[in-house]
Amino acid sequence: MPDAMPAHIEQLQQGKTVKLRPHGNSMVPVIKSGQLVTLNPVRHPETLKVGDVVLSRVQGAVRLHKISAIDPVKERVQISNNHGRINGWTGFRKVYGILVKVES
Repeated sequence: MPDAMPAHIEQLQQGKTVKLRPHGNSMVPVIKSGQLVTLNPVRHPETLKVGDVVLSRVQGAVRLHKISAIDPVKERVQISNNHGRINGWTGFRKVYGILVKVES
């Protein structure tokens, strides 16, 4: 996902729900390119679970990918696409939104 999401991240950080249409095939079949998705802000990162799809910043790039592991001691999550590619670890504070709905 291109890093053209600062407005969405800012809205999530303000506690607002956002809708966007991400492009790419890394999350197929959960999310197809261009589908409308709804994200709620992450208010309590300690409630995140493996398998949650989140909007986060990983190694400088904004990704709408899933959580593949959690390290509660270091307060971080591992982010991966839906095909097994691991993008890396990111801190709880860089997890901005959680997927709540996928539409056409």
